[in-house]
Amino acid sequence: MNTALAIAVCTVFVVLALWHFRIALAPATGESGAVPSVQGKPLFVPSAKATVGVGVALMAFAALVAGTAGFLPLPLPGVVLVWLSYALALGLLVRAIGEFKYVGFFKRVRGSRFAKLDTLVYSPLCLVLAVSVALVAHHNGA
Repeated sequence: MNTALAIAVCTVFVVLALWHFRIALAPATGESGAVPSVQGKPLFVPSAKATVGVGVALMAFAALVAGTAGFLPLPLPGVVLVWLSYALALGLLVRAIGEFKYVGFFKRVRGSRFAKLDTLVYSPLCLVLAVSVALVAHHNGA
Protein backbone atom coordinates (compact mmCIF):
# COMPACT_ATOMS: atom_id res chain seq x y z
CA MET A 1 0.00 0.00 0.00
CA ASN A 2 2.80 2.41 0.86
CA THR A 3 4.39 2.05 -2.58
CA ALA A 4 1.06 2.68 -4.33
CA LEU A 5 0.41 5.72 -2.14
CA ALA A 6 3.89 7.12 -2.80
CA ILE A 7 3.48 6.60 -6.55
CA ALA A 8 0.06 8.28 -6.47
CA VAL A 9 1.42 11.28 -4.53
CA CYS A 10 4.42 11.59 -6.87
CA THR A 11 2.10 11.41 -9.87
CA VAL A 12 -0.09 14.21 -8.50
CA PHE A 13 2.93 16.42 -7.86
CA VAL A 14 4.32 15.76 -11.36
CA VAL A 15 0.95 16.47 -13.01
CA LEU A 16 0.64 19.71 -11.03
CA ALA A 17 4.19 20.67 -12.03
CA LEU A 18 3.48 20.00 -15.70
CA TRP A 19 0.30 22.08 -15.42
CA HIS A 20 2.33 24.99 -14.01
CA PHE A 21 4.88 24.68 -16.82
CA ARG A 22 2.03 24.75 -19.35
CA ILE A 23 0.50 27.83 -17.72
CA ALA A 24 3.89 29.56 -17.77
CA LEU A 25 4.04 29.05 -21.54
CA ALA A 26 0.45 30.13 -22.23
CA PRO A 27 -0.93 32.24 -19.38
CA ALA A 28 -4.68 32.47 -18.95
CA THR A 29 -6.44 35.77 -19.40
CA GLY A 30 -9.26 37.12 -17.27
CA GLU A 31 -10.32 35.55 -13.99
CA SER A 32 -8.71 32.15 -14.39
CA GLY A 33 -9.31 30.89 -10.88
CA ALA A 34 -5.59 30.31 -10.41
CA VAL A 35 -5.01 33.18 -7.96
CA PRO A 36 -7.23 34.88 -5.38
CA SER A 37 -9.19 37.85 -6.67
CA VAL A 38 -11.46 40.56 -5.35
CA GLN A 39 -14.24 41.96 -7.54
CA GLY A 40 -12.80 40.16 -10.57
CA LYS A 41 -9.29 41.61 -10.12
CA PRO A 42 -6.47 39.25 -9.13
CA LEU A 43 -4.61 40.10 -5.92
CA PHE A 44 -1.36 39.46 -7.81
CA VAL A 45 -0.31 38.42 -11.29
CA PRO A 46 2.34 35.70 -11.15
CA SER A 47 5.11 36.02 -13.70
CA ALA A 48 6.06 33.18 -16.01
CA LYS A 49 9.29 32.82 -14.03
CA ALA A 50 7.38 32.49 -10.74
CA THR A 51 5.01 29.95 -12.28
CA VAL A 52 7.98 27.89 -13.53
CA GLY A 53 9.44 28.18 -10.02
CA VAL A 54 6.28 26.66 -8.56
CA GLY A 55 6.52 23.87 -11.15
CA VAL A 56 10.12 23.19 -10.17
CA ALA A 57 9.16 23.12 -6.48
CA LEU A 58 6.38 20.64 -7.23
CA MET A 59 8.84 18.41 -9.09
CA ALA A 60 11.17 18.62 -6.08
CA PHE A 61 8.27 17.55 -3.85
CA ALA A 62 7.70 14.53 -6.12
CA ALA A 63 11.39 13.67 -5.89
CA LEU A 64 11.33 14.04 -2.09
CA VAL A 65 8.40 11.65 -1.75
CA ALA A 66 10.00 9.20 -4.19
CA GLY A 67 13.25 9.40 -2.25
CA THR A 68 11.50 8.94 1.07
CA ALA A 69 9.66 5.91 -0.29
CA GLY A 70 12.98 4.46 -1.43
CA PHE A 71 12.49 4.34 -5.18
CA LEU A 72 14.62 7.36 -6.08
CA PRO A 73 18.15 7.50 -4.72
CA LEU A 74 18.84 10.92 -3.25
CA PRO A 75 22.10 12.07 -1.65
CA LEU A 76 20.53 12.53 1.79
CA PRO A 77 20.18 10.17 4.72
CA GLY A 78 16.79 8.48 5.06
CA VAL A 79 16.04 10.21 8.34
CA VAL A 80 16.54 13.62 6.68
CA LEU A 81 14.19 12.65 3.85
CA VAL A 82 11.57 11.53 6.35
CA TRP A 83 11.75 14.79 8.30
CA LEU A 84 11.68 16.86 5.10
CA SER A 85 8.57 14.92 4.11
CA TYR A 86 6.97 15.69 7.46
CA ALA A 87 7.84 19.37 6.89
CA LEU A 88 6.23 19.20 3.44
CA ALA A 89 3.13 17.58 4.94
CA LEU A 90 2.94 20.36 7.53
CA GLY A 91 3.27 23.02 4.81
CA LEU A 92 0.49 21.40 2.81
CA LEU A 93 -1.72 21.25 5.91
CA VAL A 94 -1.08 24.93 6.61
CA ARG A 95 -2.00 25.72 2.97
CA ALA A 96 -5.24 23.75 3.33
CA ILE A 97 -6.17 25.61 6.52
CA GLY A 98 -5.24 28.90 4.88
CA GLU A 99 -4.53 32.43 5.97
CA PHE A 100 -8.18 33.13 6.95
CA LYS A 101 -8.94 35.80 4.34
CA TYR A 102 -8.42 34.62 0.74
CA VAL A 103 -7.03 31.06 0.88
CA GLY A 104 -7.90 27.80 2.61
CA PHE A 105 -10.89 26.20 4.27
CA PHE A 106 -11.36 29.11 6.66
CA LYS A 107 -11.22 31.99 4.15
CA ARG A 108 -13.69 34.86 4.50
CA VAL A 109 -13.67 36.08 0.88
CA ARG A 110 -15.74 33.47 -0.95
CA GLY A 111 -17.38 34.97 -4.04
CA SER A 112 -14.61 34.63 -6.63
CA ARG A 113 -13.90 31.81 -9.04
CA PHE A 114 -10.68 31.11 -7.14
CA ALA A 115 -12.55 30.90 -3.83
CA LYS A 116 -14.95 28.34 -5.25
CA LEU A 117 -12.14 26.27 -6.77
CA ASP A 118 -10.16 26.60 -3.56
CA THR A 119 -13.05 25.24 -1.52
CA LEU A 120 -13.86 22.40 -3.91
CA VAL A 121 -10.42 21.43 -5.26
CA TYR A 122 -7.28 23.22 -4.06
CA SER A 123 -7.68 23.04 -0.27
CA PRO A 124 -9.05 19.46 -0.21
CA LEU A 125 -6.19 18.38 -2.50
CA CYS A 126 -3.66 20.00 -0.16
CA LEU A 127 -5.25 18.22 2.80
CA VAL A 128 -5.20 14.83 1.05
CA LEU A 129 -1.59 15.40 -0.05
CA ALA A 130 -0.60 16.44 3.49
CA VAL A 131 -2.02 13.24 4.98
CA SER A 132 -0.57 11.11 2.17
CA VAL A 133 2.94 12.60 2.41
CA ALA A 134 2.85 12.15 6.20
CA LEU A 135 1.81 8.51 5.74
CA VAL A 136 4.67 7.89 3.30
CA ALA A 137 7.07 9.47 5.78
CA HIS A 138 5.63 7.46 8.68
CA HIS A 139 5.88 4.15 6.82
CA ASN A 140 9.48 4.85 5.85
CA GLY A 141 10.61 6.54 9.07
CA ALA A 142 13.73 5.46 10.85
